[in-house]
Amino acid sequence: MQSGIKILHRCLIPTKIAKPTPNYQTQTLLPMVELSRLRVGVFLGGMSSEREVSLASGRQVYSHLDRSKYEVKAIFLDQEGRLWDIPQKLVVQNTTADIFVRLDKEARRIPYEALKEEIDFAFIALHGKYGDDGTIQGLLELLAIPYTGSGVLASALCMDKPMAHLLLNTSGVATAREIVVHDYQWAKDQVAVRERIQNAIGLPCVIKPSREGSSVGVSVVKNLDEIGPALEEAFRWDTSALVEEKIPGLEFSCIVLGNQELTPMPPTETVATHEYLTYDDKYMPGRSQKITPARVPPETLRHIQEEVMKAYRILGLVNYGRIDGFLLDGGKVLITDPNTSSGMAPSSFMFHQAAEIGLTASQIFDRIIELALEAHQAKRGPL
Repeated sequence: MQSGIKILHRCLIPTKIAKPTPNYQTQTLLPMVELSRLRVGVFLGGMSSEREVSLASGRQVYSHLDRSKYEVKAIFLDQEGRLWDIPQKLVVQNTTADIFVRLDKEARRIPYEALKEEIDFAFIALHGKYGDDGTIQGLLELLAIPYTGSGVLASALCMDKPMAHLLLNTSGVATAREIVVHDYQWAKDQVAVRERIQNAIGLPCVIKPSREGSSVGVSVVKNLDEIGPALEEAFRWDTSALVEEKIPGLEFSCIVLGNQELTPMPPTETVATHEYLTYDDKYMPGRSQKITPARVPPETLRHIQEEVMKAYRILGLVNYGRIDGFLLDGGKVLITDPNTSSGMAPSSFMFHQAAEIGLTASQIFDRIIELALEAHQAKRGPL
């Protein structure tokens, strides 16, 4: 048997307990078992607005996982929330719609309850709602399958930007000035909402859905007449909208690896061709600049990394995550967008940052899996 990554196999075993104990203790950890190859399911596709990004990320993970260490299976989550074991010929398709129409004839359906028989470990390359918001994490917890990224609470918090910002602010980490507008408030009194935005935030401002990613539904508002269309666009994606000040400064993204001991990677400076990084700016070649490390002095890079690690710990992230923010002219750091996952398409700055610390794509995926297994082996109850 080849030497491979060691994991704890877990199963539900009824136990006789003489005194009350926490419920998680009914999930008995069996002895360590060494496997020749870890069976890894790469979760891609999904139900969110970011499913095409997820397909690109999942394809990259699927292609770069070391087959001498892992038995890799592509697990496609379709728009109806069903899981499918898809062959390589579907993984390389251009869009999730291309895959969806071929599922019945060329893929194999996996019921949720049968997932544990198929894989030992889940590498989550899903993005957005039902992907990195705690929902798929909750399912995997119930099935006792370890997975990449943070647990249910941290994932849900980071998807809900107003809640994440509230927690960061109360813990001493600076964020942008913002207010939340609900769809029912806008429907009831549009004049009052416009006045509230103008008085509390001012113009220009940025309006976005409270729980979306990849710049979906984002608008930069420069005058009062643009508030209505911007809110309506945000409400297409969520029932509440986040209204933030328009921040001048250097925009950065920093990926962190770690559980208790953290390794922040060199922050990437992102330079857009528009007023903000649009969906196309983020994912289309040549639409934006991604400069790693950011063009600031070494002590400033360390300051950014320190603030990023504070946010990571406060929000309860483990394994790995991506923290976005702005560096203001006076050196102040604002955290704007904490994420429990990161894009992993070939052009992603994850690989720029990894290269700066001497890691290839395969090596960073190895490290993520190693840290995830460590976190799940150490947990008591859900991650």
